[in-house]
Amino acid sequence: MMRIALFALLLALAGCDSESAREPETATAASPVAVTVAEASQEQWPATYEATGTVRARVSTTISSKWMGYVREVKVQVGDRVRAGQLLITLDARDLDAAANRASAARDEVRNAMPEADSGITAAKAHLDLAEATFKRMNQLFEKKSISDQEFDESNARLKAAQADFAMARARRSELDAKLAQAEQEMRAAEITRSYAEIQSPAAGVVTAKSVDPGNLAAPGAPLLTIEGGGYRLEASVEESKLASIRRGQSVAATMDGMESAIEARVSEIVPSVDAGSRTYLVKIDLPPAPSIRSGIFGRADFTLGNRPVLAVPAAAVMQHGQLESVFVADHETARTRLITAGDRSNDRIEILSGLSAGEKVIVPIPQNLADGARIEVRP
Repeated sequence: MMRIALFALLLALAGCDSESAREPETATAASPVAVTVAEASQEQWPATYEATGTVRARVSTTISSKWMGYVREVKVQVGDRVRAGQLLITLDARDLDAAANRASAARDEVRNAMPEADSGITAAKAHLDLAEATFKRMNQLFEKKSISDQEFDESNARLKAAQADFAMARARRSELDAKLAQAEQEMRAAEITRSYAEIQSPAAGVVTAKSVDPGNLAAPGAPLLTIEGGGYRLEASVEESKLASIRRGQSVAATMDGMESAIEARVSEIVPSVDAGSRTYLVKIDLPPAPSIRSGIFGRADFTLGNRPVLAVPAAAVMQHGQLESVFVADHETARTRLITAGDRSNDRIEILSGLSAGEKVIVPIPQNLADGARIEVRP
Protein backbone atom coordinates (compact mmCIF):
# COMPACT_ATOMS: atom_id res chain seq x y z
CA MET A 1 0.00 0.00 0.00
CA MET A 2 2.83 2.44 0.82
CA ARG A 3 4.38 1.80 -2.61
CA ILE A 4 1.08 2.57 -4.32
CA ALA A 5 0.70 5.87 -2.37
CA LEU A 6 4.30 6.88 -3.15
CA PHE A 7 3.75 6.18 -6.85
CA ALA A 8 0.63 8.31 -6.90
CA LEU A 9 2.50 11.20 -5.22
CA LEU A 10 5.29 11.01 -7.81
CA LEU A 11 2.74 11.12 -10.64
CA ALA A 12 1.13 14.22 -9.11
CA LEU A 13 4.46 16.00 -8.78
CA ALA A 14 5.33 15.13 -12.31
CA GLY A 15 2.03 16.58 -13.50
CA CYS A 16 2.70 19.86 -11.61
CA ASP A 17 6.18 20.07 -13.10
CA SER A 18 4.85 19.54 -16.57
CA GLU A 19 2.23 22.31 -16.08
CA SER A 20 4.82 24.64 -14.60
CA ALA A 21 6.98 23.97 -17.57
CA ARG A 22 4.13 24.73 -19.93
CA GLU A 23 3.25 28.15 -18.31
CA PRO A 24 6.42 29.97 -19.52
CA GLU A 25 5.88 28.50 -22.93
CA THR A 26 2.32 29.87 -22.93
CA ALA A 27 3.48 33.27 -21.65
CA THR A 28 6.29 33.27 -24.19
CA ALA A 29 3.92 32.37 -26.90
CA ALA A 30 1.51 35.25 -25.94
CA SER A 31 1.65 38.32 -28.20
CA PRO A 32 3.29 41.42 -26.68
CA VAL A 33 0.99 44.26 -25.59
CA ALA A 34 1.41 47.50 -27.53
CA VAL A 35 1.99 50.40 -25.11
CA THR A 36 3.13 54.00 -25.09
CA VAL A 37 5.39 55.36 -22.39
CA ALA A 38 6.22 58.68 -20.72
CA GLU A 39 9.42 59.57 -18.96
CA ALA A 40 9.53 60.52 -15.28
CA SER A 41 11.05 64.00 -15.51
CA GLN A 42 12.34 66.69 -13.17
CA GLU A 43 10.14 69.79 -13.31
CA GLN A 44 9.80 73.15 -11.55
CA TRP A 45 6.48 73.46 -9.72
CA PRO A 46 5.22 76.39 -7.66
CA ALA A 47 6.06 75.94 -3.97
CA THR A 48 2.86 76.40 -1.97
CA TYR A 49 2.07 76.69 1.71
CA GLU A 50 -1.37 75.78 3.04
CA ALA A 51 -2.83 77.66 5.99
CA THR A 52 -6.19 76.92 7.57
CA GLY A 53 -8.64 79.28 9.16
CA THR A 54 -12.24 80.39 9.57
CA VAL A 55 -14.41 82.62 7.42
CA ARG A 56 -15.53 85.81 9.16
CA ALA A 57 -17.61 88.77 8.04
CA ARG A 58 -15.63 91.92 7.36
CA VAL A 59 -18.18 93.91 9.38
CA SER A 60 -20.16 92.30 12.21
CA THR A 61 -22.53 94.55 14.16
CA THR A 62 -24.29 93.59 17.37
CA ILE A 63 -27.55 95.50 17.77
CA SER A 64 -28.60 96.44 21.31
CA SER A 65 -30.95 98.92 22.94
CA LYS A 66 -29.88 102.24 24.51
CA TRP A 67 -32.98 102.32 26.68
CA MET A 68 -34.67 99.71 28.84
CA GLY A 69 -38.14 98.80 27.62
CA TYR A 70 -40.33 95.94 26.52
CA VAL A 71 -40.09 94.80 22.90
CA ARG A 72 -43.28 95.50 21.01
CA GLU A 73 -42.35 94.24 17.53
CA VAL A 74 -39.43 92.49 15.77
CA LYS A 75 -39.57 93.16 12.05
CA VAL A 76 -36.76 90.86 10.80
CA GLN A 77 -35.75 87.20 11.01
CA VAL A 78 -32.44 85.38 10.71
CA GLY A 79 -31.32 85.35 7.09
CA ASP A 80 -33.12 88.56 6.12
CA ARG A 81 -31.11 91.10 4.17
CA VAL A 82 -31.50 94.62 5.55
CA ARG A 83 -30.52 98.09 4.33
CA ALA A 84 -28.98 100.95 6.26
CA GLY A 85 -31.62 102.82 8.28
CA GLN A 86 -34.21 100.05 8.06
CA LEU A 87 -36.46 99.67 11.12
CA LEU A 88 -35.60 96.44 12.94
CA ILE A 89 -37.22 96.54 16.41
CA THR A 90 -39.78 98.77 18.11
CA LEU A 91 -40.04 99.11 21.89
CA ASP A 92 -42.95 100.16 24.10
CA ALA A 93 -42.46 103.96 24.21
CA ARG A 94 -45.38 105.21 26.30
CA ASP A 95 -43.08 106.57 29.01
CA LEU A 96 -40.94 108.26 26.38
CA ASP A 97 -44.01 109.71 24.71
CA ALA A 98 -45.14 111.19 28.03
CA ALA A 99 -41.73 112.76 28.60
CA ALA A 100 -41.75 114.20 25.09
CA ASN A 101 -45.26 115.60 25.63
CA ARG A 102 -44.17 117.27 28.90
CA ALA A 103 -41.20 118.86 27.18
CA SER A 104 -43.44 120.05 24.35
CA ALA A 105 -45.94 121.57 26.80
CA ALA A 106 -43.18 123.40 28.67
CA ARG A 107 -41.89 124.83 25.41
CA ASP A 108 -45.38 125.96 24.36
CA GLU A 109 -45.92 127.61 27.75
CA VAL A 110 -42.79 129.70 27.33
CA ARG A 111 -43.73 130.62 23.78
CA ASN A 112 -47.18 131.74 24.91
CA ALA A 113 -45.67 134.01 27.56
CA MET A 114 -43.50 135.85 25.08
CA PRO A 115 -46.19 138.14 23.55
CA GLU A 116 -47.09 139.39 27.02
CA ALA A 117 -43.43 140.04 27.78
CA ASP A 118 -43.05 141.92 24.50
CA SER A 119 -46.08 144.04 25.38
CA GLY A 120 -44.55 144.78 28.79
CA ILE A 121 -41.37 145.96 27.11
CA THR A 122 -43.35 148.23 24.78
CA ALA A 123 -45.31 149.74 27.67
CA ALA A 124 -42.20 150.23 29.78
CA LYS A 125 -40.45 151.91 26.85
CA ALA A 126 -43.37 154.29 26.40
CA HIS A 127 -43.32 155.20 30.10
CA LEU A 128 -39.58 155.69 29.91
CA ASP A 129 -39.86 157.98 26.91
CA LEU A 130 -42.51 160.06 28.72
CA ALA A 131 -40.41 160.22 31.89
CA GLU A 132 -37.34 161.31 29.95
CA ALA A 133 -39.25 164.07 28.11
CA THR A 134 -40.84 165.26 31.35
CA PHE A 135 -37.53 165.27 33.18
CA LYS A 136 -35.94 167.25 30.37
CA ARG A 137 -38.59 169.99 30.65
CA MET A 138 -38.45 169.98 34.44
CA ASN A 139 -34.70 170.29 34.31
CA GLN A 140 -34.95 173.36 32.10
CA LEU A 141 -37.48 174.91 34.47
CA PHE A 142 -35.34 174.05 37.47
CA GLU A 143 -32.36 175.81 35.92
CA LYS A 144 -34.55 178.90 35.54
CA LYS A 145 -35.67 178.56 39.12
CA SER A 146 -39.25 178.14 37.89
CA ILE A 147 -39.95 174.99 39.91
CA SER A 148 -39.13 173.88 43.38
CA ASP A 149 -36.50 171.34 44.34
CA GLN A 150 -39.21 168.86 45.31
CA GLU A 151 -40.86 169.01 41.91
CA PHE A 152 -37.48 168.44 40.25
CA ASP A 153 -36.70 165.50 42.53
CA GLU A 154 -40.09 163.95 41.84
CA SER A 155 -39.49 164.19 38.10
CA ASN A 156 -36.05 162.61 38.51
CA ALA A 157 -37.53 159.79 40.59
CA ARG A 158 -40.19 159.08 37.98
CA LEU A 159 -37.45 158.87 35.34
CA LYS A 160 -35.43 156.38 37.37
CA ALA A 161 -38.53 154.30 38.07
CA ALA A 162 -39.34 154.21 34.34
CA GLN A 163 -35.78 153.15 33.58
CA ALA A 164 -36.00 150.38 36.17
CA ASP A 165 -39.34 149.18 34.77
CA PHE A 166 -37.94 149.10 31.26
CA ALA A 167 -34.85 147.18 32.39
CA MET A 168 -37.06 144.73 34.32
CA ALA A 169 -39.27 144.15 31.28
CA ARG A 170 -36.26 143.45 29.13
CA ALA A 171 -34.83 141.13 31.77
CA ARG A 172 -38.12 139.25 31.90
CA ARG A 173 -37.99 138.86 28.12
CA SER A 174 -34.40 137.60 28.28
CA GLU A 175 -35.42 135.12 30.96
CA LEU A 176 -38.15 133.82 28.67
CA ASP A 177 -35.61 133.46 25.86
CA ALA A 178 -33.39 131.37 28.15
CA LYS A 179 -36.35 129.26 29.25
CA LEU A 180 -37.36 128.74 25.62
CA ALA A 181 -33.84 127.60 24.72
CA GLN A 182 -33.87 125.21 27.69
CA ALA A 183 -37.31 123.92 26.74
CA GLU A 184 -36.20 123.34 23.16
CA GLN A 185 -33.12 121.45 24.38
CA GLU A 186 -35.30 119.31 26.60
CA MET A 187 -37.65 118.76 23.67
CA ARG A 188 -34.77 117.64 21.45
CA ALA A 189 -33.46 115.37 24.20
CA ALA A 190 -36.92 113.87 24.60
CA GLU A 191 -37.14 113.31 20.84
CA ILE A 192 -33.72 111.64 20.79
CA THR A 193 -34.70 109.42 23.71
CA ARG A 194 -37.98 108.68 21.95
CA SER A 195 -36.03 107.57 18.89
CA TYR A 196 -34.38 104.85 21.03
CA ALA A 197 -37.70 103.02 20.89
CA GLU A 198 -37.19 102.48 17.15
CA ILE A 199 -34.00 100.51 16.58
CA GLN A 200 -32.68 100.86 13.04
CA SER A 201 -29.95 99.06 11.12
CA PRO A 202 -26.67 101.04 11.12
CA ALA A 203 -25.53 99.44 7.84
CA ALA A 204 -26.62 97.10 5.09
CA GLY A 205 -26.09 93.40 5.66
CA VAL A 206 -27.66 90.08 6.60
CA VAL A 207 -29.22 89.18 9.96
CA THR A 208 -27.21 86.22 11.27
CA ALA A 209 -28.45 86.00 14.87
CA LYS A 210 -31.62 86.97 16.75
CA SER A 211 -32.01 86.73 20.51
CA VAL A 212 -35.19 88.75 21.08
CA ASP A 213 -38.92 88.24 20.66
CA PRO A 214 -41.95 90.48 21.27
CA GLY A 215 -42.58 90.85 24.99
CA ASN A 216 -38.93 90.49 26.03
CA LEU A 217 -37.33 93.20 28.12
CA ALA A 218 -34.57 94.94 26.19
CA ALA A 219 -31.78 96.12 28.48
CA PRO A 220 -29.00 98.53 27.47
CA GLY A 221 -26.03 96.63 26.08
CA ALA A 222 -27.84 93.26 25.84
CA PRO A 223 -27.47 91.83 22.28
CA LEU A 224 -30.71 91.69 20.30
CA LEU A 225 -29.57 91.08 16.70
CA THR A 226 -26.33 90.47 14.84
CA ILE A 227 -25.89 91.88 11.34
CA GLU A 228 -22.99 90.96 9.08
CA GLY A 229 -22.06 92.93 6.00
CA GLY A 230 -19.25 94.21 3.85
CA GLY A 231 -18.42 90.78 2.41
CA TYR A 232 -16.39 87.97 3.94
CA ARG A 233 -12.75 87.18 4.57
CA LEU A 234 -10.77 84.13 5.58
CA GLU A 235 -8.78 84.60 8.77
CA ALA A 236 -5.94 82.08 8.46
CA SER A 237 -3.17 81.17 10.92
CA VAL A 238 0.27 81.37 9.27
CA GLU A 239 3.43 79.89 10.76
CA GLU A 240 6.01 82.39 11.93
CA SER A 241 8.64 80.96 9.55
CA LYS A 242 6.43 81.52 6.49
CA LEU A 243 5.33 85.09 7.25
CA ALA A 244 8.33 86.69 5.50
CA SER A 245 7.10 85.27 2.16
CA ILE A 246 3.57 86.66 2.53
CA ARG A 247 2.74 90.27 1.69
CA ARG A 248 -0.32 92.45 1.60
CA GLY A 249 -2.12 92.31 -1.76
CA GLN A 250 -0.74 88.85 -2.57
CA SER A 251 -3.02 86.57 -4.59
CA VAL A 252 -4.14 83.42 -2.77
CA ALA A 253 -6.06 80.31 -3.82
CA ALA A 254 -8.78 79.82 -1.20
CA THR A 255 -10.95 76.74 -0.71
CA MET A 256 -13.93 76.54 1.63
CA ASP A 257 -16.03 73.60 2.78
CA GLY A 258 -18.81 72.99 0.28
CA MET A 259 -16.89 74.48 -2.66
CA GLU A 260 -15.81 72.24 -5.52
CA SER A 261 -12.90 74.40 -6.65
CA ALA A 262 -10.60 77.08 -5.30
CA ILE A 263 -11.35 80.77 -5.74
CA GLU A 264 -8.91 83.60 -6.18
CA ALA A 265 -8.62 85.77 -3.08
CA ARG A 266 -6.26 88.48 -1.88
CA VAL A 267 -4.39 89.19 1.35
CA SER A 268 -5.84 92.36 2.87
CA GLU A 269 -4.26 92.50 6.32
CA ILE A 270 -1.47 90.88 8.33
CA VAL A 271 -1.97 91.23 12.07
CA PRO A 272 1.46 92.22 13.46
CA SER A 273 1.12 90.29 16.74
CA VAL A 274 1.95 86.60 17.15
CA ASP A 275 -0.16 84.11 19.08
CA ALA A 276 1.98 82.99 22.00
CA GLY A 277 0.42 79.52 22.13
CA SER A 278 0.56 78.47 18.47
CA ARG A 279 3.39 80.80 17.36
CA THR A 280 1.30 81.82 14.36
CA TYR A 281 0.25 85.12 12.83
CA LEU A 282 -3.28 85.98 11.75
CA VAL A 283 -3.57 86.79 8.04
CA LYS A 284 -6.88 88.18 6.75
CA ILE A 285 -7.78 87.31 3.17
CA ASP A 286 -10.60 89.10 1.33
CA LEU A 287 -12.92 86.67 -0.47
CA PRO A 288 -14.93 87.44 -3.62
CA PRO A 289 -18.74 87.21 -3.39
CA ALA A 290 -20.01 83.63 -3.57
CA PRO A 291 -23.39 82.16 -2.53
CA SER A 292 -21.82 79.28 -0.59
CA ILE A 293 -19.60 81.48 1.63
CA ARG A 294 -20.92 81.89 5.16
CA SER A 295 -19.45 83.16 8.36
CA GLY A 296 -17.93 80.41 10.52
CA ILE A 297 -17.11 77.84 7.83
CA PHE A 298 -13.68 76.19 7.60
CA GLY A 299 -11.32 77.34 4.86
CA ARG A 300 -7.86 76.78 3.43
CA ALA A 301 -5.52 79.25 1.79
CA ASP A 302 -2.69 78.19 -0.55
CA PHE A 303 0.15 80.72 -0.65
CA THR A 304 2.66 80.58 -3.52
CA LEU A 305 6.19 80.83 -2.11
CA GLY A 306 8.32 80.44 -5.28
CA ASN A 307 9.28 77.25 -7.17
CA ARG A 308 10.53 73.82 -6.16
CA PRO A 309 11.97 70.87 -8.16
CA VAL A 310 9.74 67.78 -8.39
CA LEU A 311 9.79 64.43 -10.15
CA ALA A 312 6.52 64.12 -12.07
CA VAL A 313 4.68 61.71 -14.37
CA PRO A 314 1.28 61.91 -16.08
CA ALA A 315 -1.53 61.43 -13.57
CA ALA A 316 -3.10 58.77 -15.84
CA ALA A 317 -0.07 56.53 -15.22
CA VAL A 318 -0.80 56.17 -11.51
CA MET A 319 -3.07 53.35 -10.28
CA GLN A 320 -4.84 53.41 -6.92
CA HIS A 321 -5.38 50.18 -4.96
CA GLY A 322 -6.89 51.18 -1.62
CA GLN A 323 -4.08 52.97 0.22
CA LEU A 324 -1.45 51.78 -2.27
CA GLU A 325 -0.36 53.62 -5.41
CA SER A 326 1.59 52.08 -8.26
CA VAL A 327 2.70 52.50 -11.86
CA PHE A 328 3.75 50.16 -14.67
CA VAL A 329 7.41 50.67 -15.58
CA ALA A 330 8.62 49.64 -19.04
CA ASP A 331 11.62 47.40 -18.21
CA HIS A 332 13.02 46.59 -21.65
CA GLU A 333 10.19 44.50 -23.15
CA THR A 334 8.43 43.69 -19.88
CA ALA A 335 5.87 45.60 -17.79
CA ARG A 336 6.84 45.77 -14.14
CA THR A 337 4.59 46.98 -11.33
CA ARG A 338 6.27 49.57 -9.13
CA LEU A 339 4.85 50.82 -5.82
CA ILE A 340 5.22 54.58 -5.48
CA THR A 341 4.38 57.42 -3.11
CA ALA A 342 2.50 60.22 -4.87
CA GLY A 343 2.46 63.86 -3.82
CA ASP A 344 0.70 66.93 -5.16
CA ARG A 345 -1.17 67.22 -8.44
CA SER A 346 -0.83 69.98 -11.00
CA ASN A 347 -3.20 69.86 -13.93
CA ASP A 348 -2.64 66.39 -15.49
CA ARG A 349 0.72 65.76 -13.75
CA ILE A 350 1.38 64.14 -10.40
CA GLU A 351 4.40 64.43 -8.14
CA ILE A 352 6.35 61.25 -7.31
CA LEU A 353 7.90 61.32 -3.85
CA SER A 354 9.43 57.82 -3.92
CA GLY A 355 9.52 54.66 -6.03
CA LEU A 356 10.76 56.15 -9.33
CA SER A 357 13.91 57.78 -10.62
CA ALA A 358 14.27 60.47 -13.24
CA GLY A 359 14.46 59.00 -16.74
CA GLU A 360 12.46 55.84 -16.00
CA LYS A 361 9.59 55.26 -18.38
CA VAL A 362 6.06 54.58 -17.17
CA ILE A 363 3.26 53.11 -19.26
CA VAL A 364 0.48 55.59 -20.05
CA PRO A 365 -2.30 55.08 -20.79
CA ILE A 366 -2.54 51.73 -19.03
CA PRO A 367 -3.99 49.03 -21.33
CA GLN A 368 -6.86 47.00 -19.93
CA ASN A 369 -5.83 43.74 -18.20
CA LEU A 370 -2.13 44.62 -18.32
CA ALA A 371 -0.40 42.48 -15.67
CA ASP A 372 2.97 42.49 -13.98
CA GLY A 373 5.54 40.63 -16.09
CA ALA A 374 3.56 40.92 -19.33
CA ARG A 375 5.51 41.28 -22.57
CA ILE A 376 5.16 44.74 -24.09
CA GLU A 377 6.01 46.48 -27.32
CA VAL A 378 6.72 50.19 -26.93
CA ARG A 379 5.30 52.24 -29.73
CA PRO A 380 5.81 55.91 -30.40
